[in-house]
Amino acid sequence: MEDNKYNGRIRILQNAILVINIISVMGISTFIYATIEKIRRAYDAREFLNEIQAIVWYPYAKIWLCALLLGFLTLSMVIRDRLFPNNSKVILTSLVADFIACFAIIIELNFNYNGILLLVFSNVILYVKNGKSRYILAAVAIGSFILADYELLSISYRLYSIQDYIAFYSASKQQYFLSVYNIFISLNVILFVAYCVNIINEQQGNIDEIHGLNEKLHDVNEQLQKYSLMAEKMAETRERNRLAREIHDTLGHTLTGISAGIDACIAIISISPEQTKKQLELISKVTRDGIKDIRRSVSELRPDALDRFSLEFAINKMVTDINAVSETRVYFDCRVSNLKFGEDEENAIYRVVQEGITNAIRHGQAKEIWVTMKMEKEDILIQIKDNGIGCKEMKSGFGTKHMKERIRMLNGAVTFDGSDGFIVNARIPIRRGETYD
Repeated sequence: MEDNKYNGRIRILQNAILVINIISVMGISTFIYATIEKIRRAYDAREFLNEIQAIVWYPYAKIWLCALLLGFLTLSMVIRDRLFPNNSKVILTSLVADFIACFAIIIELNFNYNGILLLVFSNVILYVKNGKSRYILAAVAIGSFILADYELLSISYRLYSIQDYIAFYSASKQQYFLSVYNIFISLNVILFVAYCVNIINEQQGNIDEIHGLNEKLHDVNEQLQKYSLMAEKMAETRERNRLAREIHDTLGHTLTGISAGIDACIAIISISPEQTKKQLELISKVTRDGIKDIRRSVSELRPDALDRFSLEFAINKMVTDINAVSETRVYFDCRVSNLKFGEDEENAIYRVVQEGITNAIRHGQAKEIWVTMKMEKEDILIQIKDNGIGCKEMKSGFGTKHMKERIRMLNGAVTFDGSDGFIVNARIPIRRGETYD
């Protein structure tokens, strides 16, 4: 009687976990498709694409594919539970099939939801009685759950995020969607914990085995908490440093251009007031562009020119603006055909060139600056050379420090030479170069 009560409760919890995961998976895939349709109908695709790292391919097909995989997962559970509940080979085969189906769903959702692996883990606990096999399958399930974390994988891979699609809506709707999303994730975990508690109560004869498993789960949980805290601190530090670099680069470049332009006005005001007026108009335009770039740096941490133009065009525009408002001549020689790289690579290259020009004018008092870009095998080489006063003893200032940090983040290297003017040599390994159509 008591055994039937426990079995009935476990079946209910198992089915509840399945239902919650079906709703979660279909909800996420349907939400993304509906949001894309809303963006398409509103003609906001260009603006939306500028805000995200990756896009969803064939969102409508993903709905059907997720539904098909969920149907396969349900069928596997029915075969195992109803038709062959005592056949160990069928059980093991079906558990492997469950894992494959669940991981395929996670991949289809671009790792935005990995809670469905808890369903696999719950089945392993229920059906695998052999200690060694249970530990192996449990380790695979736990390891997969950890490795399928979006925040972890998005560091190395370009993945679309459900957060980007939620951010398309108004603030009130964002709160609603995030609440629903988090509620289902939490409910899945709560049901899984309740399921584990009932399994433990049913299998009281295996106390030692369960105790060992709990200790391992506790260790994994502590490691996950430590990793979570460490990842959070690292993310905060990276974001803080990145924001400081963006504001420094943009503000320093703008102020240097204004300063150089005003110096030119002072030099010619007594000779040609009309030319001075034209020069001041150019300074005003550069100032307004700089203000826009600073605002964009704070809000989006990416130069406005790179959002609107190609990398080569953006650098040419920067050079043109400097030549228009100052007596310094900047020459840009690009020997790389069809510049196009990853967003972080373009941002780093643009900022390094910007900082190099700014330092040459501000600190080196250079009258001529030469910026050269060329490819060498899989690397892009950047040289910024000026005819300024140079620097015999290098002191690591805010600008050069952030140059090094930017290049280092891309696994590159940068050197400085102040013996004859000042020279910046940067080498960046390009990860995914491609050409424009």
